[in-house]
Amino acid sequence: MPDLAILTAKLAAGQELTAGEARAAARALAAAEVGDPAKADFLSALARKGETPGEVAAFATVFRELARDPGVERWADGAIDVVGTGGDHAGGFNISSAVVLALAAAGVKVMKHGNRGITSKCGSADLFAALGVDLEAPPERARSSLEQLGYVFFFAPGYHPAFKQIVPVRKALAARGQRTVFNILGPLINPGRPAHMLLGSFSETWVVPLAGALDRLGTKAALVGHGVMGEGRGIDEITTATDNRVKGAGRLAGIDARWRPEELGFARAPVADLLGGDAGQNLSLLEAVAAGRGPAGLADSIVLNTALGLWITGRTGGATAGLPLARDLVLGGAMKKKIADTREFWAT
Repeated sequence: MPDLAILTAKLAAGQELTAGEARAAARALAAAEVGDPAKADFLSALARKGETPGEVAAFATVFRELARDPGVERWADGAIDVVGTGGDHAGGFNISSAVVLALAAAGVKVMKHGNRGITSKCGSADLFAALGVDLEAPPERARSSLEQLGYVFFFAPGYHPAFKQIVPVRKALAARGQRTVFNILGPLINPGRPAHMLLGSFSETWVVPLAGALDRLGTKAALVGHGVMGEGRGIDEITTATDNRVKGAGRLAGIDARWRPEELGFARAPVADLLGGDAGQNLSLLEAVAAGRGPAGLADSIVLNTALGLWITGRTGGATAGLPLARDLVLGGAMKKKIADTREFWAT
């Protein structure tokens, strides 16, 4: 076990950790025998220096290895996760969760990894629980969900036992206003290891580094995006109410742009159309969108992200090529049926 103090000193000197050092540090953070003060000093020093894509990827590699294996590797090469980092404090609806349902209705296997809301009233886990999903389901039931519904929800606390050694330190640092690498690590450690990803970043400055980390992790194709609201504000989604900073990884590594809704064929929506609430309110919004009664900007944002998911997984040839199909999936009854199918599956 490495001495975290040595690595902390290296970070304090402004030096990047090698991949081997970062992996060793991640294992030390997950070890019960390493004290919380040493862990807190290391995480604070890493945040002050600024995490690099290589360091983030090394951390993700270790926590993927330490995760419980759900046994879904046979689907991983064609699967996608649609997920956000959280932490944007924008109060937005769970766009990515709705996209999961639409993509599954299109026959795309989706492995959704998420948690309950921490900085929001409704995390993805809260919304799927409101739909009837058993967050504590054993792996075999989760696999059945993937087979029968076309998607699975991996509740993060159930698949990452190593995190119990880090939670006290994270809470203590958060109380001091100190963010850590774990604020952005969650989307990168999906236990199902899907080969594709549509990832929303809480911060514009993290879009490129997250794409770099996904490249280093061997992601087949991914798109990282951030909705820019201005004045340092934004949302961890690509939306039709914002300009969107996007960067690709894997097959889409050449994508490095700022997308405006008008350039993608959408009317710019008011940001208010994206706002959500608690789990009950967001479930009502989801059902309203599926019935064609939701806010236009929210419906359009779900359609846009569904089209992007189809592109990322190779179902279409461009970012906007799948828009007609995506609109039909979201508003033509397929997503509504997937909601009903979800309730029926988990009720039996």
